[in-house]
Amino acid sequence: MAVASFYFYAELNDFLPRHQKQVRISHFFGERASIKDMIEALGIPHPEVYSIEVNGEYVNFSYIVQDGDTINVYPISARSFDKPSISVLPKPLSVIRFVLDIHLGKLATSLRLLGFDTLYRNDYEDEELANISYSQTRIILTRDRGLLMRSLVTHGYYVRNTDPQQQILEVLQRFDLFKVVSPFQRCLRCNGLLEPVDKQAITEQVPETVRSQIDEFNRCQDCGQIYWKGSHYERLQRFIDGVIESRRVE
Repeated sequence: MAVASFYFYAELNDFLPRHQKQVRISHFFGERASIKDMIEALGIPHPEVYSIEVNGEYVNFSYIVQDGDTINVYPISARSFDKPSISVLPKPLSVIRFVLDIHLGKLATSLRLLGFDTLYRNDYEDEELANISYSQTRIILTRDRGLLMRSLVTHGYYVRNTDPQQQILEVLQRFDLFKVVSPFQRCLRCNGLLEPVDKQAITEQVPETVRSQIDEFNRCQDCGQIYWKGSHYERLQRFIDGVIESRRVE
C-alpha cells in the first residue's frame, strides 16, 4: 500500500482530531486519487486551502498523489507568510455577497445590518445552498464542513465561533470587510434594499405614536417592511459602533 505524508498549517488544524494536530500525518492509500480528494478525506474542506506544496513544488487540486509524496497544505492566512507560494484559490469575487446555512441566522441579520448582501432561510438544503453559491457567485458561510466539500462550492468559509457577536467579527476579519461596512442599507427581514418613503404614504402601516414623533422613514423595496429611528435604532447603532471599534483595537 502506498503512503503520503501530510502536514497541515495554522487554522487548518481546526478540522483535525487532536492526535493529528500540528504533526505530520502518514496517509495510506490504495487507489489513485487527486490531492483534493485526499485533503478532504482527512477532513479539510477545499475552500479553506490556500496552497499545496508537494516535494518542494506547488501543485493544484488535480495533482495525483504518488507513493512517498511529502505534502504541506497551507491555509488562507498563508498569504501573510514570508514564503512565496502559488494559490489554489479561485479569483477573488469582485462583489462580496453571502449565503448562510441554517445555523447562522443571527450572523445573517448582523451582516444585513452592516450592509452586506446576505441570503438566509432556515429551510435551505445543502444542495440548494451549493447551487445558490455557484450560480450567484456567493460565499457560503457555514458550520457544516460537509457543505464546503461539495464540488460546486468554490468560495466558502467555515465559521469557527459559536457566539454570534464573535462570528460577525470573525467574518469581517476573514474577508477584510471593516472598511466597506455600510449600515442601515438592507432589510433585516428579507435582505432587500431600503429606500426613503414619504410619511404620508405609510400612514396606515405605523403606530400613531410613532407617526407623531418620527418624520423620516425607510421602506424595503422587496417586502415593504417599514424602518424608522426609534429606540431599536439606538441599540443597533451601539452594536455597529462596537464592531467598528473592535477593528481599531486589534
